[in-house]
Amino acid sequence: QVQLVESGGGLVQAGGSLRLSCAASGRTSSNSAMGWFRQAPGKEREFVAAISRGGDITFLADSVKGRFTISRDNAKNTVALQMNSLKPEDTAVYYCAAQPTTLGVVPNTPDEYDYWGQGTQVTVSS
Repeated sequence: QVQLVESGGGLVQAGGSLRLSCAASGRTSSNSAMGWFRQAPGKEREFVAAISRGGDITFLADSVKGRFTISRDNAKNTVALQMNSLKPEDTAVYYCAAQPTTLGVVPNTPDEYDYWGQGTQVTVSS
């Protein structure tokens, strides 16, 4: 079991920055790839970013490349999503996800993740 708690969401103007954090706990959290997904009203949940259990491999959606970065601190069992140059279309509920994996595996679809946080709202005003 892995428990996930997100924090850091809020309201920001277009062009601004936010940093989301996800605290993981549980027996398998250190052996898990971690991902961020988002879901806007009326839309399906979509992939944003993911990082391997070792932190050496990252994967970003094309829509956020060059603006978002994902990182993790395995000593603290946290994963962060740094979001810069935010756009109104980034407005969504952002979810942290975890999936126990082997080394080098970076899942990037919702169906590949078994554990989810409760979500945190990000709103970007124009």
